[in-house]
Amino acid sequence: MGRRPIISGQTDRLLAALLKDPQAWQHGYTLMKQTGLQSGTLYPVLLRLCDQGLLEAEWHEADKPGRPPRHVYRLTPAGLAFAREQTAPAGRTINALLGAKA
Repeated sequence: MGRRPIISGQTDRLLAALLKDPQAWQHGYTLMKQTGLQSGTLYPVLLRLCDQGLLEAEWHEADKPGRPPRHVYRLTPAGLAFAREQTAPAGRTINALLGAKA
């Protein structure tokens, strides 16, 4: 039987932020603000989760003319199941993982 992967606290916080609206496309900057993670931590986690098939990523045109397209992310169906599984043990809540007061 395979071992459950070890998930970092940073990954937990990212998954919790994505679970707030799992079908919505989210920008990395928004995820940085929600999780408190720095870009040097956040983007490697996003890339790893994409490589594992837990996130999908797309380029979206900018909201304002003259701005470059932006990369956006959202959970895949497998990622949604995984994120829910990650937050379920020990009764953790999304707000608790993100450090917000419940």
